[in-house]
Amino acid sequence: MMKKKFFKTFFISLLVFAALWTGVIYTFINSEDETTSSGNFIQKIIGGPDEITFLLLGVDTNDVSKGGSRTDTMMVCKVDKSTGKISILSIPRDTRTRIRGRQQEEKINHAHAYGGPELSVKAVKDLLGIDLEYYVKVDYQIVKEFVDLIGGVEVDVPVDMKQYNIKKGVQVLDGEKALKFLRFRKGYSDQDLGRIRAQQQFIKAAAKQTLKLSNIGKLPQMIKSYYNNVETNIPLDVILKFAANAKDFDVDGMQMATLPGEPQYINGISYFIYDEEEAEILVKELFEDGKVVYNRDSNQ
Repeated sequence: MMKKKFFKTFFISLLVFAALWTGVIYTFINSEDETTSSGNFIQKIIGGPDEITFLLLGVDTNDVSKGGSRTDTMMVCKVDKSTGKISILSIPRDTRTRIRGRQQEEKINHAHAYGGPELSVKAVKDLLGIDLEYYVKVDYQIVKEFVDLIGGVEVDVPVDMKQYNIKKGVQVLDGEKALKFLRFRKGYSDQDLGRIRAQQQFIKAAAKQTLKLSNIGKLPQMIKSYYNNVETNIPLDVILKFAANAKDFDVDGMQMATLPGEPQYINGISYFIYDEEEAEILVKELFEDGKVVYNRDSNQ
């Protein structure tokens, strides 16, 4: 029986669409009166930071609230509400790095097993040399639920995925097939890097599909799925600051990149050895010299 190593991911539109509008709806529903509600809402979304950066974590567990599992997916995501620009940097899960509290260098996806999303954030901060506070941790179940909810996602499958009965070529994937498409790895010549390219393609396509007007009426189901499968430390008022601009986010112009480096075996273990010089240049290009995170406490 094939070992079930699910690829758990979600797409940026979940934050810029479902999560953001969840905050808006939550605020209005829980306000004491309409006048106060409208006033507070307007006050919250005016001003504040134009940019937010967070670490996106896909976890290998059936319960997003449980710790102890390794992450299958790690992406640093930046959203600029003033320009609509979205930037995403994928970090291969086998990236060899130092994790706080550990004696030797390990794969970066081990950080979550040792200290949850908080330690994962610290590991990425140390790896990239950027300020980072927020995380969004998701369970794979949201992929199936969300894709079915929005009517499927069209992707160009790069290779035949015989074990999943998915053929090469352009096609619309339902939730079940989308999950299989995203967990597929060993059929690519460069394995995890091939899967990263697939997830990046999927994120763009899913974001465009999600933001279609025809899906607005599905917000209640999106919100339910969000709360059941997503954990985040992004405060509600920060989410609200980005909600009004969700429709202006540039999905077509979304910048996506992968941490530069190459696979390498060390003592019989497969690692991804990142190129520090190239990584530094890329991080500066994507995240403007690291000044990308709106933190309440700059001492963290």
